[in-house]
Amino acid sequence: MSSPASVAPILMALDTATDRIHAALSAGATVHALDLPGGALASASLLPALQGLLSQAGYAWADVDAIAFGRGPGAFTGLRTTCSVTQGLALALGCPVIAIDTLMAVAEHARLAAPDALAAGEVVWVLQDARMDELYVGAFRWDGAHWQVEQAAQLWSLDEPLHRWAPDGLMQAGVRWAGNALRAYPDKLAVLHPAQWVAHGEPAVPGGQALAELAQRAWQRGDTLDAALALPLYVRDKVAQTTAERQAAKATPQDATRA
Repeated sequence: MSSPASVAPILMALDTATDRIHAALSAGATVHALDLPGGALASASLLPALQGLLSQAGYAWADVDAIAFGRGPGAFTGLRTTCSVTQGLALALGCPVIAIDTLMAVAEHARLAAPDALAAGEVVWVLQDARMDELYVGAFRWDGAHWQVEQAAQLWSLDEPLHRWAPDGLMQAGVRWAGNALRAYPDKLAVLHPAQWVAHGEPAVPGGQALAELAQRAWQRGDTLDAALALPLYVRDKVAQTTAERQAAKATPQDATRA
């Protein structure tokens, strides 16, 4: 680990809440970031990818002061991968961890893409694909130096943003959002396009540079945790039925007919 006199901490940051591996190693203004295929590949390729970042930057694991992790919301398997790797590394290194809101990292990625487009006090909604025609949604207010949580992460149906912001089929003025929702549901959410922040190019993601920025700010505030508290944020409680529940669901129409 860096010495107490060191100006900049050495921070590792990672997120596998989406179908990509996003990670970064930062030491002050110097950030080495990566973006690799994730999903089912994440558990096998995450550790080698992090080792690659260290080698690229010329550091060893013993130099790392803290490990920041995207706690979600996101894919269950991805969140478990991030948290288990973070816990294992932090325990082995004897260093603290930093919890990062994955949706806030998406907002930060969008802000970094257009830093002059966001004034202090403005709110950005993040809409991320949660599959099954649902969205992970959160809102964040930029105060000029940090993000403040305006709306904690929730699970919305695809109809919810339309009901809130475009009840008459026209998008309300003053709403800003970022994320991959429009790419995932281009037809159903097309009406939201006028309000999409940084509408050109790829959707905002929890990218490595954004993770590094949030990790550095958290470090400066002293927002670190014991490794045992590297836990995922689950917004969706259930994604599958038990065998008994499936059988009960199949029986319901027949029972209703008999009744």
